Amino acid sequence: MQDTRQKILDHLKTHGEATVEELREWLGGITAVTVRHHLDVLRRDGLVDAPTVERRDTPGRPRYVYTLTEKASRYFPKNYRNLTDHLLEEIVTRFDEPQANVLFEGVAERLASEGPAQRDGESFEDRLQKVVTYLSEQGYVAHYESVDGGFLLHTSNCPYDRVKGSDEYLCTVDLSLVASLLNVVPRRVNQITRGDHACSYFLPSLST
Repeated sequence: MQDTRQKILDHLKTHGEATVEELREWLGGITAVTVRHHLDVLRRDGLVDAPTVERRDTPGRPRYVYTLTEKASRYFPKNYRNLTDHLLEEIVTRFDEPQANVLFEGVAERLASEGPAQRDGESFEDRLQKVVTYLSEQGYVAHYESVDGGFLLHTSNCPYDRVKGSDEYLCTVDLSLVASLLNVVPRRVNQITRGDHACSYFLPSLST
């Protein structure tokens, strides 16, 4: 993000709204034309809404007020990782292993419910291809290959690799997610947390 545009986003985030003149005064050493140019770029990128017109109670030109879009929130710091770390620590501290597993399996079922719906008459490989697309959209960088007796599903990226601790439980989520998405019992043959290049799951052809 270009520095001046980030400053405009910061100002709008802090104050909720601003006019071109207010932004020009705050930035200093910049013309109104330049401010409008930056706002046009931010609008093009979907980060700033089209200005709303506010009529004055006193004589004078109307005020054109700019605000942020929801999309702009991605340009401000988030603390999801720290929150996730603490949530996981609380779960594994407060619950015994069977209880924790039930919780994480529930998470996997929720994730699976957001995946592609299975259609009547759909082949297992067609279903697998849709699941691969869905997993890649979730950050897993997935692909599959045919092998003797079935398929190998590979996920080359772990979306949780920066979440400290609880590797065992997060890996359980992934295994349960694959099982729920494909309605099979996969067998994990490789695991990133053990030093492998990818997490790989064997899917027997009998499951089709």
